Amino acid sequence: MPGYLPLEDYGLIGNLHTVALVAKNGSIDYLSFTRFDSPTIFASLLDAEKGGHWHLHPVGDEVRSKQLYLPDTGILLTRFFTEEGIAELTDFMPVKRHEQNCAVVRTVRIIKGSMPFEMRCAPRFDYGRAEHEVERQDNGSLLFRSQGKDGFQFRLLGNQSFQANAQGEATGTWTLHVGETASFVIEATPVDDPSFIARELEHYTEAAFQDTLSFWREWVESSTYTGRWRETVLRSAITLKLLTSLQYGSTVAAATFGLPEAVGGDRNWDYRFTWIRDAAFTMYAFLRLGFTQESKAFLRWIMERLDQLENPEKLQLMYAVDGTADLPEKELPHLNGYRDSQPVRIGNGAAKQFQLDIYGELLDTIYLYNKYGGAITYDFWQHVCRLVDFVAENWQRPDHGIWEVRDEERQFISGKVMCWVALDRAIRIARDRSFPAPLVEWLRVRDEIYAEVYNNYWSEEKQAFVQFKGSNVLDANVLLMPLVRMFTPAEPRWQSTMRAIEKELLLDSLLFRYHAEGGASDGLNGEEGTFTMCSFWYIENLSRAGDLDKARLLFEKLLGFASPLGLYSEQIGPQGEQIGNYPQAFTHLALISAAFQLNRDLDARKAGENGGHQFV
Repeated sequence: MPGYLPLEDYGLIGNLHTVALVAKNGSIDYLSFTRFDSPTIFASLLDAEKGGHWHLHPVGDEVRSKQLYLPDTGILLTRFFTEEGIAELTDFMPVKRHEQNCAVVRTVRIIKGSMPFEMRCAPRFDYGRAEHEVERQDNGSLLFRSQGKDGFQFRLLGNQSFQANAQGEATGTWTLHVGETASFVIEATPVDDPSFIARELEHYTEAAFQDTLSFWREWVESSTYTGRWRETVLRSAITLKLLTSLQYGSTVAAATFGLPEAVGGDRNWDYRFTWIRDAAFTMYAFLRLGFTQESKAFLRWIMERLDQLENPEKLQLMYAVDGTADLPEKELPHLNGYRDSQPVRIGNGAAKQFQLDIYGELLDTIYLYNKYGGAITYDFWQHVCRLVDFVAENWQRPDHGIWEVRDEERQFISGKVMCWVALDRAIRIARDRSFPAPLVEWLRVRDEIYAEVYNNYWSEEKQAFVQFKGSNVLDANVLLMPLVRMFTPAEPRWQSTMRAIEKELLLDSLLFRYHAEGGASDGLNGEEGTFTMCSFWYIENLSRAGDLDKARLLFEKLLGFASPLGLYSEQIGPQGEQIGNYPQAFTHLALISAAFQLNRDLDARKAGENGGHQFV
């Protein structure tokens, strides 16, 4: 559809407070400013006409372009090629401790010949709902001020001439020659903040660039990962870091909202929040790569949530990055949606769902942190005990499941498995640290859950573990069972389950989470693509079972479905395209986990240790 690029044509930049998507044609088509979940000022990705954008690209139709990251950084380069010359656009967001001075920096440099360029900064405040005014400043910059109730404003400065037009947009056109540059910055300018210091353009193009370059390279160098696929693994780690709040320590599930799981469909959700599940797995990925500070920051964020929690039942599956619990779901009917996929939603009504699995994922993260990141305190342990006691008393309750189905609660296997994990990890922590705990009771309940799953979630017809009690529906989330060490890959029932999944859900290296016509409904229409994180789970299971050659082949084939920049959304569509919110944290952390396991198993086989098999 004209006006909409494929998602794989976008690169991600960010400053650990928010992110922007930059198209390979030089347009910033998505930016929530100044926090991940802030209203957008650019959102033409969700409405080509009304969303707003910031174009900076060569004039003319005969232009080729490609994108790349500076290695081991979050700094994006877009190169343009014409018959007359070569130009390079550098996009980055300076990393700052606080949201103050949130900025986007763009510099075009002519590498060869000459090239005419045009710039159009066309913001649309508050998701395109608020009008704005433009004011020329004494230093030549333009101040854009929203006329909405928030009064949000930012300024645009640059080293080339530009002017405001009647539509409240900044425009300019110039011809640049070899060695010349055009640099521009948008900088948030807080209203009535006496501590705010406006920076000059040179600060951003020189000092801020070097600081940002050094930040990313030093962060990547702190990783302990030295295995195969290092560049791919660390690109995923950088992507996860870009989705993690420096201020709060929480991680958002994805950069965007409203991108459809099926083009033209209505499965269009807001993923700019912190899911307990996603963030917990993300911390596991960080710990595996040696990034311990991120896990410490996330544990502080969790401690704040638990301190405010009157009842463990009130633990939500998701929060805003700052821990806010109220995330009302609203529709934006004035936006057409990506390629006419409506409605466009902000907020997320699933925040109030009851999901048992989040307790297990959280306890697994606490267990790993206590083992690899740093000891937890007794005060924190008391919070843990409250959660575990709640799980022990409530594990038999139905819930909405890991996929957040919206029609009704059921006895989903995902909740039962993760309740087992919650009890198992709490028992391990108590024994390791000699913390006081009702171990006899916890052991009894843990074993009761194991027997329940083994006996009552097994389908004789399918010869597999199934999605919910009494069903015959296969669900890829059962692939987590060996990954969380509930079952060994040598378990006959698990091996039979793998064969059933391969028969019904697998397309070479791509895996459906379940078939919608047979699985629990989310109350919406439309087909789904394959879930990339489930594909990585499947590959990790192959590796743990010792089928290393197949695991490696499928892993490396699956890497070929990434965007040219190594980014993944939630799903792969019917034509191999990225669909769903983009990029998505869960997919990238599943990649890291599979790569880590496969690399370790390949090393073990090479060293002749147990033939590479790790039945644990």
